[in-house]
Amino acid sequence: MAGQHIENLFRRFKGEVVNVKTVSGGTYSGRVSEITNDYICLIETAAEPGQQVFLFFRAIESMAVSGSDS
Repeated sequence: MAGQHIENLFRRFKGEVVNVKTVSGGTYSGRVSEITNDYICLIETAAEPGQQVFLFFRAIESMAVSGSDS
C-alpha cells in the first residue's frame, strides 16, 4: 500500500474498528483514532483493549474494516 492512498483510506474509516496486517506478520485490531502522513494510531480492541498502537504506513501490508463494532 502506498503513502497518500493508504492515508486517505484510513481517514475514511476514522473512528471505526479495523484489522491490520503488517509486513512482518503482526496483526492488530483496533479503532482508528489518529492519522498523520506517516502513521496511524489504533486503540486496541482485541489483545489489550484500550492500549494505543502506532503503525507506520510503510509497515502495513493490508487492512480490512471489522464486521463487529467492539
